[in-house]
Amino acid sequence: MNFKVQVNSNLEYPITSKDLSELDAINTSEKHYHVLHNNQSFQAEISSSDFINKQYTVKINNNTYNVNISNALDMLISQMGFEVGTQKEINAIHAPMPGLILEINIEVGQEVKENEALFILEAMKMENIITSPRDGIIKSIKAKHGEAVEKKQLLIEFE
Repeated sequence: MNFKVQVNSNLEYPITSKDLSELDAINTSEKHYHVLHNNQSFQAEISSSDFINKQYTVKINNNTYNVNISNALDMLISQMGFEVGTQKEINAIHAPMPGLILEINIEVGQEVKENEALFILEAMKMENIITSPRDGIIKSIKAKHGEAVEKKQLLIEFE
C-alpha cells in the first residue's frame, strides 16, 4: 500500500509499504515515540490527531509539523478531480447518467442544505434522487421537468 504524506501544506513525501516496514519506531508512552532513521535518533510526539480527516500535529525534537496522510484511495479520488475532506467546493451538478427529469424540488435563489433532495432523475426504469453535495444557494437550474438529459449535462449551478 502506498501513502502520500503532506507536511505543513507544502512538502510531500511518498511512503511505500517497504518504507513502513523499515521504520524503526518504539512507542514509549501513549503519544510519544522514539524513532531511529539513518542512524539518527528522534523524539516524536503526536500532539493532536483527527483520524477521520487524516490530519495530525506532530512534534519531532520539539519542532511542530502539521501532517496530512493520503492513502491510495484518497489519491485516486483526487486524481479523478474530486476533493477529499469536509470542505466541499462543488459549484455545479451534472447528470451522472442519461435519463429523464421526473421532478425538480428547488427554485433559483433557494437555500439548500447538504443531502437535501434537489430532483429526481429516472434512468434505466429506476428513480434516482439527486441530493445537494453541500449547503448553498441555487444560482441556476439548467434542466426542466420532463426533459431528457445526457450524461455529464449541466443541471444545477450553485452561487
